[in-house]
Amino acid sequence: MDIEKVESSLFRKHSKSEFEALALAIFNYQFHNNKVYNEYCKLIGRTVQNVKTLDSIPFLPIEFFKTHKITATTEIEDTVFLSSGTSGMTRSKHFVKDVSLYRNSFLQAFELFYGDIKDYTVLALLPGYLERNGSSLIFMVRELINKSEQEESGFFLHNHEELYNLLIYLKRVKRKVLLIGVSHALLDFADEYEYRLNFNQTIVMETGGMKGRRKELLRVELHSILCKSFGVKHIHSEYGMTELLSQAYSTGDMYFTTPPWMKVKIRDTYDPFSYLSYGITGGINVIDLANLYSCSFIETKDLGKMLESNKFEVLGRFDNSDIRGCNLMIE
Repeated sequence: MDIEKVESSLFRKHSKSEFEALALAIFNYQFHNNKVYNEYCKLIGRTVQNVKTLDSIPFLPIEFFKTHKITATTEIEDTVFLSSGTSGMTRSKHFVKDVSLYRNSFLQAFELFYGDIKDYTVLALLPGYLERNGSSLIFMVRELINKSEQEESGFFLHNHEELYNLLIYLKRVKRKVLLIGVSHALLDFADEYEYRLNFNQTIVMETGGMKGRRKELLRVELHSILCKSFGVKHIHSEYGMTELLSQAYSTGDMYFTTPPWMKVKIRDTYDPFSYLSYGITGGINVIDLANLYSCSFIETKDLGKMLESNKFEVLGRFDNSDIRGCNLMIE
């Protein structure tokens, strides 16, 4: 298989049959080149001999990223992304052979959902992530900041007053603003400036739960608080994680939409090889074609349901699963 040809065709719109053909080609490549995935597939009786459809492709449990090196290449990786985790927790490692795949994925997805990044001033409120190494979220946001080419774009740690004054200025000059922040940091900022925030033209995007910093909230409750605090009609969200190179976005309705090279399937919680119809809650499986050189087929610990072919809702997590570096709140 010509893997370079596959790579060149990843980031484009695909018909249903084209997506299936591409996913099967990637499965074939990863089955033969990813040792851990190969062993797992053989253990559950799924091989290239009997995997002929999209629904028959096996999904690797996400926990393997904590205990094994998940890679489909022998080349030295460009970088290693680490999950956030908490003290004493084993962190997932994503060995990224070609970081340009990640860059292409999030830049093209952002343009698909929001337009040209140069139209935005990007402000990031990501303490915790910013204070550690190996965060894929920080890598993405730093690239968005640089690509925006706006001198006001940047990261904010605990300097809330500077951020507040900048938001006031950007509102006055009618600049399009993307404020992206981890949930607890957005709430801390809102608490500090209660009744003084009215940024109705700002896109406020939350990109994670409380990470043990504050009481967990239902997503609808969190969004209600943030809407009132920031004076906006909707809160946007990003669904991504260390083990993926693609993200889905919610642009205000709390439902996530995937880009064309990413697909979500909802598995039966009692039978991981059966998939559920629209509107039925089950486990979230993710196909991320951008994970070409690791594993594109990930069985997560998230609960959700499909609304349409590329739109889904995140409802929470399976019991006893770790708090992870992605956007999750129990509903």
